[in-house]
Amino acid sequence: MAPQLGPHELMHVFSFLEARDLLRAAQVNKVWNEVAMTKELWRQLCLRRWASCNAFPMVVGTQTWRQYYFCRSELEFRVESGRPQDFISKAVSGHTGKIDQLAYVTPHEYRFDERAKSVVCTVSSDCTVRAWDLHEGAEIWSSPVQPAPLMSLVAYPLLQLVVTVDTQGLIIGWKAETGSLWASFCLPTFCSSMEACGHSEGPFLMVACAEGNLYTLTVPQLQVVSKVATFSHTSVSLTCSPDQQWVFAFAQGSDLGPKVFYTQSLLYPSEDGLPVSTSLPVRLSSRACWAPEEAARLMVMHRDVRGTHLVITTFDLKARKSRDRVNTLEQQQLASFPLPNTMTPHLMQGHGSQVILLASRSELVLFTIHGLQLMAFQDHQRPITSMWVDPTRVITSSLDLSLRVYLWNKKNTCPVLKSCYQLPGGSHRWASGFTHVKSDSMSIAGVEARSNGTSILRSYCYKVQLG
Repeated sequence: MAPQLGPHELMHVFSFLEARDLLRAAQVNKVWNEVAMTKELWRQLCLRRWASCNAFPMVVGTQTWRQYYFCRSELEFRVESGRPQDFISKAVSGHTGKIDQLAYVTPHEYRFDERAKSVVCTVSSDCTVRAWDLHEGAEIWSSPVQPAPLMSLVAYPLLQLVVTVDTQGLIIGWKAETGSLWASFCLPTFCSSMEACGHSEGPFLMVACAEGNLYTLTVPQLQVVSKVATFSHTSVSLTCSPDQQWVFAFAQGSDLGPKVFYTQSLLYPSEDGLPVSTSLPVRLSSRACWAPEEAARLMVMHRDVRGTHLVITTFDLKARKSRDRVNTLEQQQLASFPLPNTMTPHLMQGHGSQVILLASRSELVLFTIHGLQLMAFQDHQRPITSMWVDPTRVITSSLDLSLRVYLWNKKNTCPVLKSCYQLPGGSHRWASGFTHVKSDSMSIAGVEARSNGTSILRSYCYKVQLG
């Protein structure tokens, strides 16, 4: 009679199996079932399939690793298929004005239990900020009417904090769970740009105002850490790098070269008060984005020397230390290419380390940083208004009252984007198109502009049998 494998030997053998084979092995007998259901085996399966489990850990005590595996597998299937039965669509109304921005405050990206829900906050010209449960299609809370219309917001999901700014420069931090006011700070002038910075040494807020100054504030206290002059008396746009180590600042349409600041020098200013920065050798910049998989790779859209053609130039940045302190920034021009004269891009995003996505009118176009056009999509009938890009999907919103979902093919060495399905909005009689779109793992939220000048949220929540 052949000797039987013990639990330790079975554990080793089962560690090479996929989920389907592991379930079959569990049906052989009681011993095999106990080993096949071992927590560590299913944990390894999850980590092998989704490296992001380390970035978005399972909520302790709410589910087993086996439940997590099957719930997330089901979610991926529904996201890829996009059939009407795969999601629940709701129209969520409450604002009496135009919604100018939205942000997710969901603290856990992948949570599959009775408390799983997607929460977004919105700011509106009706002078309120509101929080919404997208799965229930209901308002959670609304702020008191503020002195001026709210124009932008950023979120810190792990802190359950939302920060808003109004048209007069008043910045307020709100508790995302209750809507109670946490802290406030007033800029001397109109705010032109605001960026959340989740730095390793603590969260901060970067704010540029119309006079050209860049403020760095602590979060959640909203106390000033530093104030730096960027471009005199002009509106400045900001964008932080994926690792939060760099801040790109530029004045649209200015002959002055855009600047890159080293975040650490803004958080801990030196005695002379001058942050570590560098000016890029381009002019008339209009758009910029960072490469998500390269911490210090920046793509900038600008005009050529004559000012006649649009060009995209890619820079790699590097910090140089002296006496354990960064005191200079080095820049290397990695690539540059002119855009076709037929293109007038108004949206720009990066993917991976080599891909640039551009929205030009109703067309979505993908280029490499060296100028090779990978693909182009003309799925929309009217201009694209917003674009959401993450490692698995691209979602576009349009004035044709639709959202388009694209999926990255991870099996290809060269990034390939596939146009998958369309999520329709409401009636053209009452709506004038989608103006914004954002997403988390479980849902998609779009801002639908109404013909009467107001806005509503339209949510699409994927159905998953919770563990």
